[in-house]
Amino acid sequence: MISESNEFSEVEQTFFVEVVLPVPIPQYFTYRLSREMSQLAKVGSRVVVEFGKSRVLTAVIVKIHNTPPPKYQAKYVQELLDIEPVVTASQLWLFEWVAEYYMCHVGEVMNIALPAGLKISSQSRIQYNPDFAHPELLSEQETQLMEVLLKEESLSYDEVGRFLDQKDINKTIKELVAKHAIILFEEVKDKYRPKIVKKIRLKRVFEGTEEILALIEKLEKTTKQQEVLLEYLGHVPINELHYKNKEGLAKSTLKAGDISESSLKTLLDKGIFEEFEIVVSRFDGEDLGSQAQMQLSEPQQKASDQIMDSFTQNEVVLFHGITGSGKTEIYIDLIQKVLDSGSQVLFLLPEIALTTQIVNRLRVVFGDAMGVYHSKFSDNERVEVWKGVLDGKFQFVVGVRSAIFLPFTNLGLIIVDEEHESSYKQFDPAPRYHARDVAIMLALKVRSKVLLGSATPSIESFYQAKNKKYGLVSLNVRYGDAQLPDIRLVDMKKERKDKTLVKEFSSELLAEMAQNLANKQQTIIFLNRRGYAPYLNCQECNWIGHCDQCAVSLTYHLAEKTLVCHYCGHKESVPKTCPDCGSTKVKAMGVGTEKIEEDLYEIFPEAKILRMDLDTTRSKNAYQNIIGEFEKGEVDVLVGTQMVSKGLDFDHVSLVGIYNADKMIHFPDFRAAERAFQLITQVSGRAGRRDQKGRVLIQTGSPQNRILQFVLQNDYVGFYESEVIDREGYNYPPFSRIIEITVKDVDQTLAHQAAARLAQALENQLGKTRVMGPEKALVERIRNKYLFEVWLKLEKDKMNIQATKAFLQKEIVNLITEKKFKSVQVVVNVDAV
Repeated sequence: MISESNEFSEVEQTFFVEVVLPVPIPQYFTYRLSREMSQLAKVGSRVVVEFGKSRVLTAVIVKIHNTPPPKYQAKYVQELLDIEPVVTASQLWLFEWVAEYYMCHVGEVMNIALPAGLKISSQSRIQYNPDFAHPELLSEQETQLMEVLLKEESLSYDEVGRFLDQKDINKTIKELVAKHAIILFEEVKDKYRPKIVKKIRLKRVFEGTEEILALIEKLEKTTKQQEVLLEYLGHVPINELHYKNKEGLAKSTLKAGDISESSLKTLLDKGIFEEFEIVVSRFDGEDLGSQAQMQLSEPQQKASDQIMDSFTQNEVVLFHGITGSGKTEIYIDLIQKVLDSGSQVLFLLPEIALTTQIVNRLRVVFGDAMGVYHSKFSDNERVEVWKGVLDGKFQFVVGVRSAIFLPFTNLGLIIVDEEHESSYKQFDPAPRYHARDVAIMLALKVRSKVLLGSATPSIESFYQAKNKKYGLVSLNVRYGDAQLPDIRLVDMKKERKDKTLVKEFSSELLAEMAQNLANKQQTIIFLNRRGYAPYLNCQECNWIGHCDQCAVSLTYHLAEKTLVCHYCGHKESVPKTCPDCGSTKVKAMGVGTEKIEEDLYEIFPEAKILRMDLDTTRSKNAYQNIIGEFEKGEVDVLVGTQMVSKGLDFDHVSLVGIYNADKMIHFPDFRAAERAFQLITQVSGRAGRRDQKGRVLIQTGSPQNRILQFVLQNDYVGFYESEVIDREGYNYPPFSRIIEITVKDVDQTLAHQAAARLAQALENQLGKTRVMGPEKALVERIRNKYLFEVWLKLEKDKMNIQATKAFLQKEIVNLITEKKFKSVQVVVNVDAV
């Protein structure tokens, strides 16, 4: 009986945890807690676990219980990283919802949701095997490496590669392991490192006025040491020592005073100064400005009141405000009201390009209560925002799509600015979520409100508003005395016929630019294609530079003197002669933003021209620097891709030129008309502010095109009504849901066969009208894999979407577990855009 009681007691005290791992596997895993950890572990805390034979991963606890797994022996949790949870219950629910809806795994959601700094990394290292007894087996290079390992405790793979001067060191490592010369092991590191500042202060015994004067006198014979002391007193005066000395002075500040470092060290050794460290925020020291009073205009105040009224009836409100109507000021008014009520606010922006201007405006109002969260921040900076939201330091966060996964505990409002933007949709890797739609689901879960804002709303959102699913508030006047720009269409066919083109710029656009330069006004030129030219072409044999891995031409980048694939990133040098025939007649064909920049310098050599595209904005502060120069009036012309269309406000831009509207309109996609209207309208909205009426020139070969006519009239509602009729006729969103299934393989025939097999299975169950394909993808080969697409069009009112997804998942598993198709990859994109 005693042994049975003890055994029962032992079982009662054994705890297990279900954890989610950052891996694409459709299940949770059970691990065992040590007795000490079982007292501290909580749902939402991170743990370090061993996964497989050698991988060490960060997992998040989703459940704690005392039931061992029936099919395997649970391993022990290696380390508990958090006493208090870093992931909330609402987040864990959201991870599961996103995984289910977008047909991926919870681990994939967690992997992109958690900033890298919160995930333990596992790095392979090597060390000398103390039992190694056969040095005669080693090559000369291996012997040299072993001598280094004898001196060092261990080396990482990267360090071994640098020592051997080899990129691929796997063969060498493998041979040394086979000779029992080295031991491989996994070093675990926590990626997050708090920012540490080293500080200096006087020992407390010298804080009195008499004591410090005596010390100065004592150091008279050692002038350099005395200079260090006087430099410190220059920052912390004698009369403030007794209360400021405790805070000390940053060591870097003291050293900036051109003091002797050796003298400082001596004073530390003597016990006159002491050195200490403090953890500081990476966001301290920013120019936060002061609380700014903001006065809304009468139309703005009316719109703000209407939004608040609409929130009493609707969880989601669509705010349709034309470009220049002052939506940001209304957002600020609403944010302030929500913060005053004690709730948190998330302000989503589609791209980092928008954060520079808007963050500067918001920080003046909200100061250090606001956090900023986007991918250009370092891992450590993102961790600080994450922890700041948990700790209540940041009640208000501005961020891009990944900010939707931050650990809010009292969310009152989510604002999705420029809600129509496709940048809110993640394409790769999984989860392929849409931040706007995830925001709506999160808000429903936590009983928050969502405000969708845009001058050109998505067809889906406006349809929901028209059908009373969302509230709708419109603002159709620009702020203050500002007027909408004059928009003119330039007939490029006529310009070509009259031979008035200069480097594909119309005479009308060049004349307007010249006038702007003379008047010291700024111009934006828009073309949605980066690079110098879309491709290189041999004039003799018609050779075109193509990517070896993708079915696309290589884009020519003049500044880097390279040919670049914009799909896989492959780069190669520009050939001096044609690789096929040896001719020197290799010519750049077509135009990109880099070529436009060069052409404009030739036409207007006195102008200051800047370019803003993906190539010029890769570094952390690139956006800020470009926008800052343009705002200050130091730039005459800004050439850019769609980045320049997104909500940027410049006081001195009086002219916008759209270089080629036709390429946007004539694109093989059911959303082409919508995107063209949105882009042209948005970039046109950059022209003219306050009391200055802007001008917009659109170069086109089809001036009568219906989309351009709606743009001319600034008629979004008319465009929507025309477009929604076409969508209904062809059963496209918002009348259906689109699920895009991409089948990939290095073998083109196999990829096509797999796609056909899957399409047939789906057609048998769903019917021919709901299944399209398989067809070659628009770009049929990427990274050496051939792509075939199958599309599902599922009516919203007739189909059980959840059951259809379950059936689709089952058919995919059936396909890829078949021996013939084991190499095939299937990617599912729910609500493809």
